[in-house]
Amino acid sequence: MAARSYGQYCGLTRAVELVGERWALLIIRDLLVGPRRYTDLKQGLPRIPTNILSTRLKELQEGGVVRRVPLARCGLVYELTPYGRALEPIMLALGRWGFQTMGDPAEGDVVTPDSLTMALRTAFRPERAEDADFELHVGDVALRARVRDRMLTVAQLAPPAPPVGGAPPSGDPEGVIVAGPGIRRLIGGEITADEAVAQDVAAVVRGDEEILARFAGMFRIDPIEPIEPIDP
Repeated sequence: MAARSYGQYCGLTRAVELVGERWALLIIRDLLVGPRRYTDLKQGLPRIPTNILSTRLKELQEGGVVRRVPLARCGLVYELTPYGRALEPIMLALGRWGFQTMGDPAEGDVVTPDSLTMALRTAFRPERAEDADFELHVGDVALRARVRDRMLTVAQLAPPAPPVGGAPPSGDPEGVIVAGPGIRRLIGGEITADEAVAQDVAAVVRGDEEILARFAGMFRIDPIEPIEPIDP
């Protein structure tokens, strides 16, 4: 049962009733990365009140978007149903749309392992992909990303991934990239890999120095159209 009815017979209305409440889409975003325990979801959404998290999970379960299942060595976890997983292309498209006006982070804004994982999946361009294996560090978050046969897989290295995740790839990556929030400028095509290094936006601290240019070729969000500045 939806938390609120808009009183209109429309598919979009139904979608908003199911996932349009505050925090619901971010819960879905994190569950698209993988099943999560309640404590994992709370850690990944540090500003969500516990009562709101519980309420949203209950609503999403009632709507057939999320289910709670037992998982070996993890106890009960939340995961997306097939109906919920069908939201992935919509979420990726919505992420690309929101990217257009992200700007610089506000004070207190954080990057989480799940948000960065989904950011990579949002920006990934399989038609430009070539095999690659790299680590990406943004703040305290570290990911191991591999591209094989135009397919992207991402493993969370730090903070430690929830126990429901798979093990990271063995062996050393081709390169290790360290970046700040300004990496969005590289993903958005505002700067080249060489300019990102020159402007201290990103650096390759170990391995193949060309991995940053290869990253920029495979992870790209093109502008929709010129965006007019938004007045505060």
